[in-house]
Amino acid sequence: MNIIEYNKQLVANATVRLVHETEEDWTQSVSQKIDDQRTQILWQSEAPGSGAPSSVLAGAIQASQNLGYDVTKAEKLFFEAITDLNNIPKLNQYLSKIFYELNNAPINKSADYWNYCCYTNWQQYEQQIKQQIVNHEVINTDNIKQKIKWGFIGQIAAGAFGTALEGYNRQSIESFFGEVTSYLKQPSTYNDDITFELALLKAFDEHGKKTNSHHIAEQWVALIPFAWSAEDIALKNLRLGIYPPHSGIVSNPYREWIGAQMRGTICGMLAPNNPLLAAKIAWMDGEISHFNNGILGEVFNAVLASLAFEISDIKELIRLAISYIPNNSLYYSVVETCFKKCQELNNEDLVLDFIEEQYQQYNLVHALPNAAIEVVALYFGKTDFTETMRIVAKAGLDVDCNAAQIGNIVGIINHKSGLPEQWVKPLGNNLKTYVRTIEQISISELVDWTYRVYEKIAD
Repeated sequence: MNIIEYNKQLVANATVRLVHETEEDWTQSVSQKIDDQRTQILWQSEAPGSGAPSSVLAGAIQASQNLGYDVTKAEKLFFEAITDLNNIPKLNQYLSKIFYELNNAPINKSADYWNYCCYTNWQQYEQQIKQQIVNHEVINTDNIKQKIKWGFIGQIAAGAFGTALEGYNRQSIESFFGEVTSYLKQPSTYNDDITFELALLKAFDEHGKKTNSHHIAEQWVALIPFAWSAEDIALKNLRLGIYPPHSGIVSNPYREWIGAQMRGTICGMLAPNNPLLAAKIAWMDGEISHFNNGILGEVFNAVLASLAFEISDIKELIRLAISYIPNNSLYYSVVETCFKKCQELNNEDLVLDFIEEQYQQYNLVHALPNAAIEVVALYFGKTDFTETMRIVAKAGLDVDCNAAQIGNIVGIINHKSGLPEQWVKPLGNNLKTYVRTIEQISISELVDWTYRVYEKIAD
């Protein structure tokens, strides 16, 4: 059968029926309401776990500015329409106009973004890193499965902890909560901090060492029903047949936000003490939805997790992980500067003050300020899980994403003693997700699955 015959049969085999007006009107009404809600959410919404206000569309304009573009026209359009959030026709019209302006925005030649090298593919990254790093010998590490277990427990606990705080700044958190050193509410695992990782595992489980970004992307489409910002755009692109790396770039102003950075540690757990392989897996995954600094964020966390299987000295771990970031990139400038500030000032509050001032031009879910926060929390947390969580909570911004990634790293390091009971017991052993066909999975099953995939792709 060919496609012409298929379409002919579709019509020929149709069973004629009369659709009643009530049925027709109901389905159209529901569909329209959903579309209208989606439009309004882009203009103004709240973080589901914390209630923090956000505007994904305003974020798109800011993100484009951070990418070195002149957003004057898009900014003007936004403020023309934001005054009437109930005018759905106008909001839809202006949404289209704003994205048109962002897609066609002229370069701002004076933007700092253009002072750094832009990394567009794995080969370019690999060539640079092989020139700049001191050889780090890949050796067989022990207790891999145990380390994976505590990495996941640390990640899941920290993500659940941070969800109640995401989207708020340091001052708001301090004035309302003070110092936070435990769950603020019963922890829930139902969030996006363990979502895309499952799609990556599925791809590597099916394709082994032959896995590429297209395989992972196809699992996204199969398993993930919805997403946000960069991943939302990427999913839409993928469904239209726009594959990586273009899926992460086309009409995607969010391509250097935190979405790739927040899924890096799974790549490190699949490549224990093999940072270059961890970086390669991260690049494959990252380019589905991100670009340049956005992908380097995933690489950074992947390398941190990979090295944590062998290195427990947190300062040495950070230093070595930074060496796997191209030293002529903007991302390197941020994490290296922050690391040096930690050494120089030796005070978490002073370094956080510096970060707030230095990176105030970025949205709270941009990769760069959150990477800086990760460095501070790891450096001053000194591998103590509760202390690390206290610092990452204090810092604010995208708390759940930051906490989950560094929680994984600290969990790996503390695999022998485990994590404090106050963090582990409330979690139980069940993970709830919105991933199709994997709505529920036990943490034990997730650990077994990850270890099995690691063995499949181990060099």
